[in-house]
Amino acid sequence: MKHKTFIIGFLLMLCLAGCQSGQLQVVSLKVEMQENPQGVSTPSPRFSWQITSPGVDLRQQSYRIQVASSEEDLKKEKNLLWDSGIASGDESILIPYEGGKLSSGKAYYWRVKVATNQGETAWSAINHWSTALLDSTDWRAKWIGQDTMSNPGETNKGNTRLAARYLRKPFRAEKKVERAVLYISGLGAYEAYLNGKRVSDDVLAPTVSWYPEKVYYNVYDVTPLIGKGDNLLGVKLGNGRYFGMRESPTMIFGLPRLLAQLNIEYADGSTDTIVSDESWRVTSKGPIVANNEFDGEEYDARLELPDWNTAKYDDTEWLQADIMEAPGGKLTAQPNPNITVQDEITPVHITRLSDGRFILDMGQNMVGWLGVNLKGKQGQPVTMRFAETLNADSTLYTANLRSAKVTDVYIPAKDGAFRWEPSFVFHGFRFVEIAGLDEQPSLSDFTGKVIYDRMQTTGRFETSNELINQLFKNAYWGIRSNYRGMPTDCPQRDERQGWLGDRVTGCFGEAFVFDNALLYAKWLQDIEDSQSPEGDISDVSPRYWTIYDKDVTWPAAYFYAAKMLWRQYGDMEPVKRHYASMKRFLEHIQQVSMQDYILTKDTYGDWCMPPESQELIHSQDPSRKTAGAILSTTMYYSLL
Repeated sequence: MKHKTFIIGFLLMLCLAGCQSGQLQVVSLKVEMQENPQGVSTPSPRFSWQITSPGVDLRQQSYRIQVASSEEDLKKEKNLLWDSGIASGDESILIPYEGGKLSSGKAYYWRVKVATNQGETAWSAINHWSTALLDSTDWRAKWIGQDTMSNPGETNKGNTRLAARYLRKPFRAEKKVERAVLYISGLGAYEAYLNGKRVSDDVLAPTVSWYPEKVYYNVYDVTPLIGKGDNLLGVKLGNGRYFGMRESPTMIFGLPRLLAQLNIEYADGSTDTIVSDESWRVTSKGPIVANNEFDGEEYDARLELPDWNTAKYDDTEWLQADIMEAPGGKLTAQPNPNITVQDEITPVHITRLSDGRFILDMGQNMVGWLGVNLKGKQGQPVTMRFAETLNADSTLYTANLRSAKVTDVYIPAKDGAFRWEPSFVFHGFRFVEIAGLDEQPSLSDFTGKVIYDRMQTTGRFETSNELINQLFKNAYWGIRSNYRGMPTDCPQRDERQGWLGDRVTGCFGEAFVFDNALLYAKWLQDIEDSQSPEGDISDVSPRYWTIYDKDVTWPAAYFYAAKMLWRQYGDMEPVKRHYASMKRFLEHIQQVSMQDYILTKDTYGDWCMPPESQELIHSQDPSRKTAGAILSTTMYYSLL
C-alpha cells in the first residue's frame, strides 16, 4: 500500500511539474519600452519581456531572440536577420539587437523564448516594430502652411490669437495597398485624417520640444484607412507651443506649419509617395477661430467646413499652400508616446446662479477639457470658463490664474442640440462656469476628458487610514495632471512650464506609480537641447522661459532623473547619452559660481517653504530659511 501511495504521489508531482512548465509564458514583449512601436529610430533597438508562471521562485537561465523581416520567415526560421542563439543569463530588460543593418521605414518581426529553473517556454507570440525614416534623404516632403495672419483680431503681440489652419491633399490609389505609413509633424499641434477618419486617438501631438534643436515627428500605420480610387489626406493645425501663448516671456517661433509624407506599398511591389508641398490646399477660414493654451479655444459652428477631410469636398475657394521655412531643429522620430484621453469623469453637481449662469462641479480637480451635448441658439455664444475652486458666493475663483483666460466658446450655427469638445487646448479645473444657455442642462450633458501622456499606472497604495489614502489620491491626480510631453509645474495658470526643481526628487516617487521612463528619457533630451553654449542649464526645459541662473539646485534634476531611469528601469543609456553635457555643466558652474570649493549662489533656496499665513506664498522669517551656500554646495557634490 505504501508503495502504491508513493507511486501515485510521484506521478502527481510529475503532472504538476509538467503543468507548471506548460503554463510558463513569455509576455509583455517590448521594443524600446513600447509594445509594437511604430517609427523606432535607433539602429540597435532593445528588447524586453516578462515571464509568467503559476510557480514561485522563478528564475530565468537563458533566452533566445529571433528577428525577421516577415512574420512568415520568422515562423519558418528562414532569412533571419538575427538569431541570438541560446544566451545564458537572467537579463530580460533592454537587450540590444545585434543583427544585420535595419532599413529605413520597414516593419520587423520578433519573438523570444526562455529557459528557467522551472522549465522552458514555447516561443512567445510574434510582435513587431517599424523603423523611422533613418536618413534625412528619406524625406521628400516640404514644410507647408499659410504664411499670413488674415483673420480679424489675429496677432503675435501680447496675448496671441490665431485661427487653426486646415490643409488637404487628394490622391488616388489604383491598386491593392499592402502597407501605408504616415510620417507627420504639425507645429504646434495637429490632427490628421484619412478619408474623414482620424489616423490616431493621440491629442496635442507631436510632443513639445526646443524647436531650434529638435523637431519630433510621429509615425502611423494607416493601411486600413486607404481605399481604392479617390482618397484624401487632411490635417488640422493648431498653435500649441510653436505659435506661443504670449509674446513674452513665452516664446513665439513662427506660424503653424506641417510636414507630412505618406509612403504607400502596393501588393504588386510598386510604391507611391504623397508629400506635403505647394500642391496642397489650405484655409484658415474654418470654425476654430482661435486656440491658445492659456486662454482657450473659440469655435464658430457657422464657419464649419462639412466633409473638408474627405475626397468629395470642393476646395476651389481655398488657397495654395505656402512653402514654410523649416523650424531649424533636427527632425527626429518621437521616442515617447503622445498625450491621449486617458480617463472620463461625469460631473456631480450643477448650481444655477441668479444671473442665469451655471456652475458645474466635476467632483475632482482634473486636467483636460469638457465635452458637451447641449442646446443653443443660433449665433448666441455658449461660454465655458474654468477654475479650480470657488469664492464664498459660489462664483469662480480665478486670481491664481493670473492672465490666463481659460475660456472656451462655442457659437451654434442653428437653434437646437450640438455636441462639441475642443481640439487644441486643455485646462486645469474642477469647476466650470457656463453662460449662454436658455435651458437647465443635466449632468449627463457633460463629460470631463482627462488627458496625459499615454502610460500605464504601475503602482497603487491603500491603507486603513482614509486621510493617508486621500493624500495618495491627491498625489496621483497631481502627478498625471502635469504629464504633457514634459513634467510641468502646473496645468491651469499662465505658466505650465517644465521646471526642473520640481522633479529633483519627485521623479523617484512618480516612478513607483507610473511607467514614466519614456517621458523622462525624452525630457532629459529637452534639457540638453536647452543648454547654453557655455554649459549652463535652463531652470525650465524646454526653455520656453529661458532662465540661466548659474545655479545647481534646480538643474540637479537633470542628473537625478537620469539616475532614476537607471535605478528604477535599469536603463543606463540616458546616463551615457548625456554624460558629456552633464560634465560640461559641472565644469561651467565651478568656473562661475565656486570659491574655495563652496558654491556661493543659490537662486531658489527653500522654495515655497510653508509660510506664516495662507495669504503668503513665501515665509518672511529669515531664520526659517537654509543658507543658499549650504543648499547649492551640498547639491553640487551629490552630483559628482
